[in-house]
Amino acid sequence: MTTRPTTRRRFLQSAAAASVLSTLPGLSGAVTANTGAKAKPVSGTALRWLDGKPPARFDGATLGVPWPRGTLRLPASRRLDFTLGANAPAMQSWPLAYWPDGSLKWTAHAIAGGAPAAGWNVEPGASRGGTVSVRQAAGQVVVTAGDVVWTVPAAGEHLVASAVRAGRVTLRDLKLVALRQDGPDPEGENSVARQQFTSKVTKVSVEQAGPVRAVLKLDGVHTGGGRDWLPFSVRLYFYAGSDSVRIVHSFIYDGMPERDFIRGLGVTARVPTTDATHDRHVRFSGEGAGVWGEAVRPVTGLRRDPGQAFRDAQVAGRALPPLDGMAKPVRDGLQWIPEWGDFSLAQLAPDGFTLKKRTKSGRAWIDANAGTRAKGLVYAGGASGGVVLGLKDFWQRAPVQLDVRHAAGAMAEVTAWLWSPSAPAMDMRSYRGEDGMDTHDKQIAGLNITYEDYEAGWDAATGVARTSELQLWVTGATPSHDTLSAMADQVANPARLVLSPERIHQCGVFGDWDPADTGTPARKLIEDRLALQLDQYLRETEQHRWYGFWSYGDVMHTYDPDRHMWRYDIGGYAWDNSELSTDLWLWYSYLRTGRADIFRYAEAMTRHTGEVDVYHLGRFKGFGTRHGVQHWSDSSKQPRVSNAAYRRIFYFLTADERVGDLMRELLDSDADLATVDISRKLPKKEGAPQGGFVNASFGTVWGSLIAAWLAEWERTGDVKWRDKIVNGMRSIAALKRQWFAAGAPYDHRTGKFQGPGDDASFSNLNGVFGVVEMNSELLTLVDEPAYRKAWLQYCRTYNAPKEEIVALLGRDPGGRGMGDTNSRMTAYAAYHERDRALALRAWREFFQSDWLKPEGSRTRRVGGTAVLRPVVELANTSTNGSAQWGLAAIQHMALGGATLDEAARAAGLIP
Repeated sequence: MTTRPTTRRRFLQSAAAASVLSTLPGLSGAVTANTGAKAKPVSGTALRWLDGKPPARFDGATLGVPWPRGTLRLPASRRLDFTLGANAPAMQSWPLAYWPDGSLKWTAHAIAGGAPAAGWNVEPGASRGGTVSVRQAAGQVVVTAGDVVWTVPAAGEHLVASAVRAGRVTLRDLKLVALRQDGPDPEGENSVARQQFTSKVTKVSVEQAGPVRAVLKLDGVHTGGGRDWLPFSVRLYFYAGSDSVRIVHSFIYDGMPERDFIRGLGVTARVPTTDATHDRHVRFSGEGAGVWGEAVRPVTGLRRDPGQAFRDAQVAGRALPPLDGMAKPVRDGLQWIPEWGDFSLAQLAPDGFTLKKRTKSGRAWIDANAGTRAKGLVYAGGASGGVVLGLKDFWQRAPVQLDVRHAAGAMAEVTAWLWSPSAPAMDMRSYRGEDGMDTHDKQIAGLNITYEDYEAGWDAATGVARTSELQLWVTGATPSHDTLSAMADQVANPARLVLSPERIHQCGVFGDWDPADTGTPARKLIEDRLALQLDQYLRETEQHRWYGFWSYGDVMHTYDPDRHMWRYDIGGYAWDNSELSTDLWLWYSYLRTGRADIFRYAEAMTRHTGEVDVYHLGRFKGFGTRHGVQHWSDSSKQPRVSNAAYRRIFYFLTADERVGDLMRELLDSDADLATVDISRKLPKKEGAPQGGFVNASFGTVWGSLIAAWLAEWERTGDVKWRDKIVNGMRSIAALKRQWFAAGAPYDHRTGKFQGPGDDASFSNLNGVFGVVEMNSELLTLVDEPAYRKAWLQYCRTYNAPKEEIVALLGRDPGGRGMGDTNSRMTAYAAYHERDRALALRAWREFFQSDWLKPEGSRTRRVGGTAVLRPVVELANTSTNGSAQWGLAAIQHMALGGATLDEAARAAGLIP
């Protein structure tokens, strides 16, 4: 939190000091390609807008800022002071992560809302105070943010009991609602019973108390009819300079898929309405900048003209002039104009919404308008104020809906439906029956033909989760159409302040990468191919409609060029579920380019893969599901999918608390390796480990666990998690075959592997789920020479000529797939061993891929009767290949840029 000043001398104290890298034994050579051997103070901390220009509206934001090792330390008071300048908004700062020497690695900064500038600079110094305060009283928490006072009960039905603006109660009874159905939608004569649930808050935690940002976390369940289900956590974010609350809503599906169907899931609030009905208004954001707005009792379009002043006032949302100035026939006839009390905008598919209204319940709906993709914002209120409620990723998450009810009464209601009750009930059942696959042999046969690991009971959705983001404003008047349009932009595309790739790169975080650079012919060739692949996946999401409540944020695994479709219906070839580190590919691509579209693509993937593809309760808790037709349908449950490495970059860039929770959930997930058979249909090794040990691979299992431990060590400084990583490193190095053993019996209590590990083998999967990225960071943070030597030998040897492998291991174990993308391990060894010949070999291995050749970059348009809609195909598109080739290219350029042009000329790729 913002506190006493930190001097510029302290802020930049290591400008003349020796870096930690050069003072800790054995670490002088253990650097990533983006650090250099010495830590240096950064050249400045300029903040820019993600979209490149100031937004029309800014309601506050939070970001993370990295610092080079040793350059910034937390004062003894544990308080930080930063400022954006004399005339800039107030800012609140706090530690987010630490380097091993205790210096600050990341700080988080909350910036007050207000008029946005072109950009700001983070500087040491006292920020002016904010206007947010938190007071805890008996049974409630009261948050004051500017002119708005929010009352949050400590328990019970409501998330917010009331919001008072300038002395007027503008909102009441914000709560969650859910509709349950005990069967699928009726087919034929079948009938179903429905049940209503509302939120029951059981715990409220004050995570931050101002002065710029306050954060409250509310935990609870949905309750109704004597049953509690759908546990939730909701965070409420309040910023100085804003009359809104940001709502981050997370829930877990804990029902029985065969009988618990969600018919509706929403967030609702009541709006006191005291204005005359001709001064009450309803607004919806539409397509683009569009806004639909009407009064509850319209005075435009009548047979008799009330007068220009009255028509203009109502269209603008202002109170009508005194009625004694209205033409008498109209004034006397106002009572006969229908009052429209209910309004609904339903986006049941990503390409279409309908808008309708009715006078009241029990009366017919009439069509009001329709369109393609709505922004997801609704307003209900009057000239004296009301409530604006918006749902992020509105059309992308269809089926969704925005409702206004009882607008003609004393208390209107606004509801954002995360799952529309107008849509078919949410069906969480398995897409397939057993199909006679009741024996292991039959399941193996199925795996061999569809690539799906299937076993009854292992494809349940129970335990998956979803997070949604909303924003709610309480206003002192009906906002103008321009203001509502800006609010809709804020919801659909929240204003983000970010750092340049160069500023992040200066700090030596996230391992081996460098900012995008087309300065040489060979780099341009690779950069163009990287951009082509990224652009293709953005295109694929749109042209194949990878949208929907559970699916938005994921991509498909494998393409079917015969059907001109992704293999959405073929076993393990359908949804990707992070296979081969797609998430990391996107995040490193953003780090390098700063592209807004890539940030949002990666953000949506982080929101999806960390929630939907991972179990948050039940026997599979902490594990994710292998790629499949449904996100949870494959029976293989793996830590390689729940991997915290896929969330960590987003967390540190944004300080997002929900993603922080998800990483923390995984800290002890290795304890369940003994109870969940993650190998499923793979042949089992003879002689199962005893005494609490389980067989675990170094890359797909241990390499996926260490990211959560690293994140926790960074966030808290708790050396328990460092020691668990180090135990794994030392025990791998102590095995006879070290990394060549591929895996060994593992003890979750200590994080150690046991020997002898004398059987050598290779697995192309061991290096493709984040362990390469994790090792490149960890070996700069801990001094483990034996492990470093073992890893470098493995990196040098993986793609080595057969005779070298036989000389080292006594035989060639085989299994060395993906030689072109695993060439980045060769590049890593070459960089750290300063071996130019090995660096050139690494490039030759990388250039074995066809992707840099003209035919590998060819696109074609397919239209006509061959497809449902025209599509553009990229040759040899594969998500596995795209992700791993992209990560390899990024690391290669960071590590081997000095030899790139020479190698590319030798390969005939450039003149």
